[in-house]
Amino acid sequence: MAAGLDSFVNHTVSIITSDGRNFIGTLKGYDQTINLILDESHERVYSTTTGVEQVMLGLHIIRGDNVALVGQVDEDIDNRLNLANMKAEPLNPVTH
Repeated sequence: MAAGLDSFVNHTVSIITSDGRNFIGTLKGYDQTINLILDESHERVYSTTTGVEQVMLGLHIIRGDNVALVGQVDEDIDNRLNLANMKAEPLNPVTH
């Protein structure tokens, strides 16, 4: 999987962790164990009663053993989303 991340470096990515958290940021680097370095990052916290809260993090490292999914974000579409009005169930942790 690590080699597949080359095309995501210096692009905006969305990362879902095994505990159900969603991080958005610019992928700056990674290592062979999929430890990820994000810059200009934030966490999106979903709720069924209020809009999506964005918690600013800046430079952030995510441990590889906690990464469940990595995907590139289409910034044009993402910028058009009205997160303040978006309500959703928070993700559950991954169970093995």
